[in-house]
Amino acid sequence: MDIENLKTDLKERLTEARYEHTLRVTDTAINLAETFHGPVEKAKIAALFHDYCKYDSLEEMKKIIETNSKLPNLLLSFHHELWHGPVASVQIEERYTVTDQEIKDAIFFHTTGRANMTMLDKIIFLADYIEPGRSFPGLDEVRAAAKTDLTKACYQAARNTVHFLMEKNRTVYPDSFHAYNDLNQQVFGGIINE
Repeated sequence: MDIENLKTDLKERLTEARYEHTLRVTDTAINLAETFHGPVEKAKIAALFHDYCKYDSLEEMKKIIETNSKLPNLLLSFHHELWHGPVASVQIEERYTVTDQEIKDAIFFHTTGRANMTMLDKIIFLADYIEPGRSFPGLDEVRAAAKTDLTKACYQAARNTVHFLMEKNRTVYPDSFHAYNDLNQQVFGGIINE
């Protein structure tokens, strides 16, 4: 894959701020992959593509979700902010012939997470959350954990996200709950009764 051509395409598709975010996510993903002995090249590609469809029209994304059998129609029942990752996961195959399922899954689930996340899923999910341009409550704790424990940092990010959505009385996509529960079990080793 020609990374420079992809960056040129991204510059045209994204706002300047979103393009800069994408570069920071990519740098963070590479760093996480190197730290935790993950797939560095796959992390770079998935990170570059993670917001590829961020500014596609809602009508276009809706049509793709409705007509592509690889995408669950359930997405349409939730906030459109969740659509761009799944849509990008199918668009990059059509436009760039990216067929690596691990890369496509990491892009698909980068906003919600999911149960049984792969290392690449975790890297992209976390890189998007902790990239240096972000600033919100609870972020420092996640960044600190990300230096030594990828799964714990992902758990903290999932917990914070679910909590934030519940505090705002927003619906929570099922994969986000599944990610939280699965990561909780990985970190704490099972059911905790206190």
